[in-house]
This record gives sequence, structure tokens and C-alpha cells, in this order.
Amino acid sequence: MKKILVRFFILAVLATSLVACVGKNGTINVQKASQFVTIEDGHFVKNGNPYYFVGANFWYGAILASTGEGGDRERLSLELDSLQAIGVDNLRILVGGDGENGLPSRIRPTLQMKPGIYNDTILDGLDYLIAELERRDMKAVLYLNNAWEWSGGYSVYLQWAGYGKAPIPAVDGWPAYMEYVAQYMKSPEAQGLFAAHVKLILSRFNVYTGRPYTEEPAIMSWQVANEPRCFADDNKEAFVLWTDTVTALIRSIDTNHLISIGSEGKHGCEQDIELYEKIHQNRNVDYLNIHIWPYNWGWASEQTLAESLDDAKTKTIAYIEEHKALAEKYSKPIVLEEFGYPRDGFRFSRESTTTSRDEYYGFVFDYLVEQAAQRGLFAGCNFWAWGGSAKPSAEHEYWQQGDPYTGDPAQEQQGLNSVFNTDSTMNVIRTANRRLQEIVK
Repeated sequence: MKKILVRFFILAVLATSLVACVGKNGTINVQKASQFVTIEDGHFVKNGNPYYFVGANFWYGAILASTGEGGDRERLSLELDSLQAIGVDNLRILVGGDGENGLPSRIRPTLQMKPGIYNDTILDGLDYLIAELERRDMKAVLYLNNAWEWSGGYSVYLQWAGYGKAPIPAVDGWPAYMEYVAQYMKSPEAQGLFAAHVKLILSRFNVYTGRPYTEEPAIMSWQVANEPRCFADDNKEAFVLWTDTVTALIRSIDTNHLISIGSEGKHGCEQDIELYEKIHQNRNVDYLNIHIWPYNWGWASEQTLAESLDDAKTKTIAYIEEHKALAEKYSKPIVLEEFGYPRDGFRFSRESTTTSRDEYYGFVFDYLVEQAAQRGLFAGCNFWAWGGSAKPSAEHEYWQQGDPYTGDPAQEQQGLNSVFNTDSTMNVIRTANRRLQEIVK
């Protein structure tokens, strides 16, 4: 009789669907047992094991998964299988774009064409993508907004809120754009439109899995935005309030998934590490993000990609360590979720070599593997970006309607930072993920 009671008790515990995990920092994560990525004592846990990963940025995933313009489910399957073959199981994906189609340097098609008016084929594509990720035991980090023009974001919400026509950097210049989007942090109207978007997406029911998004095991994290910035010193307080408000909104709807900000780090916080700390000490923020761009940040130039490698490596480690100190302070994982390095000779074709990129990637991966061996808090990195089987046009450098998605958004040369499935970089990524798997067995 006692054996029967014991067995019944064990089965009842295993069948319990909700488990509350309380970290050292006091953050409460309500998780479905063994289904979601969780955090225990400052470390990611997946399927009951420590989770360290080399992942990819795959912003166009929902578009590719759609049956409308830009959709190609055959290619989607090919890309996901190719990523899985090199050990990539973590994808950072955009939840659509905002605004009208056809603007320079803007992705196409967009998800939210007008406030509350959505492209249903892309929403269906997001459903399908999530189902395909689950089939492969892959995880998605889904970001909901963007500080930059290439998917709409800040500038489109401001335009919809009545702040006048949004400048386009490629046409009107960066100073005009930066001045315009700086208004976002103090615009309750623009922020309200974004909050409505958050509510709609997080409340969605997946037609392919038969589950609400809040119960999807393929989702690892909801992310506030791609590289959110305050864009002015006098916006810092408003920036903290906004990130606190959005993460609280997400948590009020979804208690199952992790939440992250999407910040570049100090570089995206007006070079203010204290501001970066303030937006990440929030108990609703489960882990820290940073981005590193040696070329974009002037650590290397078009002419010195090989010669500047050592300096770029030194600055990369210093940047990681500065932010990792805050991760340790709050006992939260930290992820380098964007980094890239141009192809040799600053060329863009699939046939161009990637010797310098491979060395830089390998350096970052070595640091991650060392962290995994030490059970450090630096837990993962997502390279920018997956180009896979795409073949950039030989006729023009920038994306045009009908071109395949390469991983480089429309405002950048197609192939600039893309990792194609014929690149030698594939072996660098595969090797790193194998080493991580051996450590966490």
C-alpha cells in the first residue's frame, strides 16, 4: 500500500504543470516543468541541463515561414535543417515590421501596416515557424520593436502618433533621424501603440500547435526591442521607466517565458554603464544582452579588417567583461546576441572568403567555451546573421523587392555580415557547438 501511495505521489508531482523557480536575485519565473528554458542560480537550463549556445540571428524567419509575399516554406525547412546540422538551436527573430511597404532601407513586407492592421500571412508564418522550431527542439528569442528604421519601430509609432513624417536615414540623414526618434521616450501616444502590439502578439493562439503563445515551449524569451536606445541624455529617466513598464506588461500576460531588453550594452545607453545597469536590475528582466560590432564601432575599417583583428579582440573581451561584472552582481546570465565581422576585402558575394571573420568568431567562441567549462554567466552568443542558401544579386548591393533574404537588412549591403551555408565559418560554428555539448553532458 505504501509503494502505491509513493508512486501516486511521484506521478502527481511529475504531472504538475507549473513550477515556480526563484533565483538569487529574487526574480520569480513560473515555468512549465521541463518545457521552457529556465534560470537557476544565474544559469540557463534547457531540458534539465545547463544551456550554453552559439545561436544565430534570423530576423526574417516569420516572413520566410509565411505563404504570402517573401514566403518560402521549402527554403525555411532547408535553413532550419542546416542550422540544426551545425548545432545552432537558438534563433533571434523579429516579430514583423511596421509601416507602409516600399520605403527605402525598410524590410518588406511589414507585419503591422497601420495601427492594429496586420498582415495575416505573416502572423500565420510566425505560428508556423514556432511549430517548426518545436519539432527540432530549437528556441526563439522574439523581439517586438526596433530603435532603427529598417523594420519601422520607434519612428513609425511616432509617425502614427502624429509627430509628422518619419525621416529616413538613407534619404534625410542620420542627424534628422536621431532627433526625430528621441521623441519616442516621452511620447505616451507612441508607446501606447506599441503596448497594444505587445498585447496582441502575446495573446495570440497558434493555429499549428493548438496552444497560446504563452505556452509555446519553442519560445525562449520575449525581448522588448532590437537595440532600444533613449537617444538623448535627458531621456535616460524616461528610458528606464519605459523598459520597466514594457517588461511588467509582458510579465502580466506571460509568466512562462523569460524576458530580455535587447540592449547593445553601454554603447546603446549613451555610453553610460549605470544606465545599462538600471534597465537590467529590474526583477522582470531575466538576463542581460550586449551587442558588439568591431566594424560599425570603428575598431576595424574596410581596409584593415585583418590588421585590426588583435585590437578588435582586445576591445571585445574588455566590453564583455565590463558588462559581465553586472551579470555577476545580479546573478543573471548574459548573452552576446549580436556580433559580426565583414567578409575579407569588404566583399559581399558568396564566393568571397571569410578568413578574418572566422578568426574573430573563433575567438569569441573560445571565450564562451571557457565560460561554459567554468560554469560562468556568459552563456551564449548569436552571430549576425544567417544567410544560408541565399544568393545576393550581382546587379545591386542593397536589397530590392524580390531578392532573397540574406540576413543583412535592407539598409546594408547584402552579404556584408551574412553567414552563407558554403562559408568556412560553418565549421567554426559547428566545432564550437560540439565543444559546448561535450562540456554540458
